[in-house]
Amino acid sequence: MADLPHRARTVYMYLKDRADKDGRCWPAINTVARDLSLSRSTVKRAVADLIRAGFLRKEARYRENGSKSSCLYTLRE
Repeated sequence: MADLPHRARTVYMYLKDRADKDGRCWPAINTVARDLSLSRSTVKRAVADLIRAGFLRKEARYRENGSKSSCLYTLRE
């Protein structure tokens, strides 16, 4: 993880703090950005960094009516 950008390590720790016992959480990008005082695009780049490095899995979630809900993030250590 040391070779990841600071933004990715910061977002990873944020997600880890909010994850359940199975390593799952589903915060909105806007929430992460606001809580960490980062821009939405910085959070999106950090998530992409974590996925590429194998530390995070992202899965789209949908409501019963078919509209998109939040994403489910699963941490991998």
